[in-house]
Amino acid sequence: MRYKRVGLIVDAVPYEVDKGLEDGFELFRDVIVNGWITTDYLVQIAKPDGTIVCPYISNRRGRIYISYGDYIITELDGERHVCGADKFKNRYVIK
Repeated sequence: MRYKRVGLIVDAVPYEVDKGLEDGFELFRDVIVNGWITTDYLVQIAKPDGTIVCPYISNRRGRIYISYGDYIITELDGERHVCGADKFKNRYVIK
């Protein structure tokens, strides 16, 4: 069967470092060792001590790591998601 997505009002902002949009950070080396994700486009932030961390959003699906160009989506119930810029422009319009 095919379904159409129901209209959904959300708040959305492009991710920016140092704006407090993420839920936390994980060491890049741990993302590589523990994850089954492609790390090519992940935001990587160098800390003063030389470690590199990756920001993420936590939701019911687990940790979602943020890539360059991603939007942070907040639904009316407060649940947050990460959406790539390529999909964002096709899924959302300004209300």
